[in-house]
Amino acid sequence: MKMANVNVRVDDSLKQEAEHIFAELGLSMSAATNIFYKQVVRCGGIPFDLRIDPFYSAENQAHLQKVIHDYETEKSKPVVKTMKELENMANE
Repeated sequence: MKMANVNVRVDDSLKQEAEHIFAELGLSMSAATNIFYKQVVRCGGIPFDLRIDPFYSAENQAHLQKVIHDYETEKSKPVVKTMKELENMANE
């Protein structure tokens, strides 16, 4: 089997953290990379979900900014409940 070399630029601290985890698993960086590539081929794509966290979406950030602004300008008041009120709500 012919072997290829792959050069990848990675943040140094990220590489060190990954190497530590691979060492704990008894894997070299090369073995871990080969496992990743085999999973890519087996899955026909990235072997894990890639998605954007909706918390950071522009829509949600705008909503949060509005809520903060309303609170700071006293357009809205925080909801304050006593423990007894919360217990009563839980029992309803």
